[in-house]
Amino acid sequence: MESSDLEVLRTCLQWQHDGHRVTLATVTQTWGSSPRPVGAMLAVRDDGLLAGSVSGGCIEADLIERVRAAPPIRPEVLIYGGSAEACERFRLPCGGALQLVLEPAPGKPLLQAIQDDIAQHRLIGRRLDLVTGDIHLYTPHIDETTQFDGQTLIAVHGPRWRLLVIGAGQISCHLAQIAQALDYQVLVCDPREEYSAAWDVAGAELVPGMPDDAVNALMPDARCAVVALTHDPKLDDMALLEALKSPAFYVGAVGSNANNLRRRERLSLFDLSKAEIDRLHGPVGLPIGSRTPPEIAISILAELTAVRHGIRLGVLPATASGNHTSRQSMAAAI
Repeated sequence: MESSDLEVLRTCLQWQHDGHRVTLATVTQTWGSSPRPVGAMLAVRDDGLLAGSVSGGCIEADLIERVRAAPPIRPEVLIYGGSAEACERFRLPCGGALQLVLEPAPGKPLLQAIQDDIAQHRLIGRRLDLVTGDIHLYTPHIDETTQFDGQTLIAVHGPRWRLLVIGAGQISCHLAQIAQALDYQVLVCDPREEYSAAWDVAGAELVPGMPDDAVNALMPDARCAVVALTHDPKLDDMALLEALKSPAFYVGAVGSNANNLRRRERLSLFDLSKAEIDRLHGPVGLPIGSRTPPEIAISILAELTAVRHGIRLGVLPATASGNHTSRQSMAAAI
């Protein structure tokens, strides 16, 4: 899998190579309940073929008609919704509305440069002047996001989040693949040669060394997550000891409630405060009845997504009695 930015821009570039004109739409503002967030992109080919999404479908249909009738020569601003009639026509929920910037897609050299940076897990910024149509590329700050002031569109492309996975097993493979589609740069550390030698997930870098060294080398910030999945306390705990002291927005470890209780007891023997230990998500993932590695990966990323968006989740207490169902069914048996 790949990030949505890379998928849309790569498709734009391919269509241009094939001789097509391409129009790019970017969500720049939303009001109320909108289907897609600011920064979402859609590419429309001159024959109506689509890549990406800016809504649930009806806005796309209108954009196809516009592009087929008269592809934009210069950037322009469109607003959908805002009135009951418009919401009914475009099926926007709850009176929501969204603003788009519609533009001729950047030329092949610019698209290639953007794609190359994203493929190397680097952020790349694109500054579009709607008056002149000029585009400039630059290196944005890690916290910079897509923004529009009515004249200049700032679009930031590439992975905005980092995920360090400890362990290169089956769950890690699925987690790495799906996480890349959610704009994570994925790093994997596993000092066990029998696992690391077989790692072959495209786009997910295998980093050398021991788990604690990998965490320290990452220098976690508030846009980083660390997930320990080896089931080996000697390896998982090494990573957790460093990650829990960092600003990482999410630190989790696989295992049952009973194993999680024992893990917390072990961590309390080191230089971690109770508040730091309480940051640990374990068992890792949301309780969706997951059993297979792909389902477990989905449950983990669902929890990461909720935490990223500030959603408060009910946490099942970790007890040794076994009276509480594990939040992660497969791990509960380990």
